Amino acid sequence: MIYLDHNATTPTAPGVVQAMLSVMTDVWANASSQHALGQQARRALAAARATVARVLSCKPSEVIFTSGATEANHLAVLGLHAAVTEPGRRRIVLSAVEHAAHLALARALIGLGVPVDFIGVHADGTLDLDSAARLIGPDVALVSLMAANNETGVLMPVEAMRALAHDAGARMHVDATQVVGKAPFDFARLGVDAVSLSAHKVRGPKGIGALLLRQGTALQPQTQGSQERRRRGGTENLPAIAGFAAALDALGDVAAKAAHTAKLRDALERGLCDALPGVQVFSAAAPRLACTSYLRFGVLPAEVVLHRLEQMGVCASSGSACASGGSEPSHVLAAMGVPRDEALAAVRLSLGESTTAHDIDYLLAALPPLLAPLLASDAVRAA
Repeated sequence: MIYLDHNATTPTAPGVVQAMLSVMTDVWANASSQHALGQQARRALAAARATVARVLSCKPSEVIFTSGATEANHLAVLGLHAAVTEPGRRRIVLSAVEHAAHLALARALIGLGVPVDFIGVHADGTLDLDSAARLIGPDVALVSLMAANNETGVLMPVEAMRALAHDAGARMHVDATQVVGKAPFDFARLGVDAVSLSAHKVRGPKGIGALLLRQGTALQPQTQGSQERRRRGGTENLPAIAGFAAALDALGDVAAKAAHTAKLRDALERGLCDALPGVQVFSAAAPRLACTSYLRFGVLPAEVVLHRLEQMGVCASSGSACASGGSEPSHVLAAMGVPRDEALAAVRLSLGESTTAHDIDYLLAALPPLLAPLLASDAVRAA
């Protein structure tokens, strides 16, 4: 089986499993307990937090463990917004292509009377900075932006947006779920107020993530309790936290891995475009993650292409794993102005550490013969 859905989740690394088993076997006590076993767990928690902080270039005190990126995003938006006390500063600004769960939160806030505005994107998926500059003013409490889009892979202008937000006196939150482990990341240099991430995108376990919160940044907790410096209540999931730390610790040279992955992705896209008519790579000319290829084969429905890939033993998706499977086109492609029939044809191939040149060669040899007759029939019908 060839796995090309790494943007959805990644295979758990063996060292991660071992780290989790070790904690579940030997350090199973509650880290809040005062007895010896509890203190042993507390030390393991502190060690894992220190590892996370070292790899991500932040302070251990700036790491808040959560159940994943969705909770981290919600904690950031709700917690940072609620902590703003300046009169008249209530508005939230997001991009129109945020993760579906993030947009669902935005809709819920609008229903509660919170003013929320959305920054559009250009036809290539890049953020409309002119629109952002018009939207971000003195009444904005928070700007929230993904660092890279989970569907197109387009890299967003985080530094420029941070400058706009901070110049307006607003806080800046970044969803770095798709960037950490796929491109170099340094929280200290990024200069934003909060960053969300998830372990299962970096070969760690599911059900654990983190919010990195700049020291001194006010945050209203959304779950009460003494854990995580009273910023996120609830007994810490120590086995998952240990696995998260192990996954980050094993990342190695991210830039070198990204350069290698980019060569594989480029070979894949070039080969498919040469072998088949009507192939379009969305956001091909935009700066994007090395691992992500979002494309369509004419207007063949995505489920048809995915079925052929499944027959070949290749795992892929039609976009976000949290939103795929429905009959509606991607909200990301809709924001880019892609026609409905083309958006419904979109397939995402996301590469990872396990992807090899042999995998790409196999795909290029096996997929075109399966799709060519379908594309020819589709062309005849269109004529």
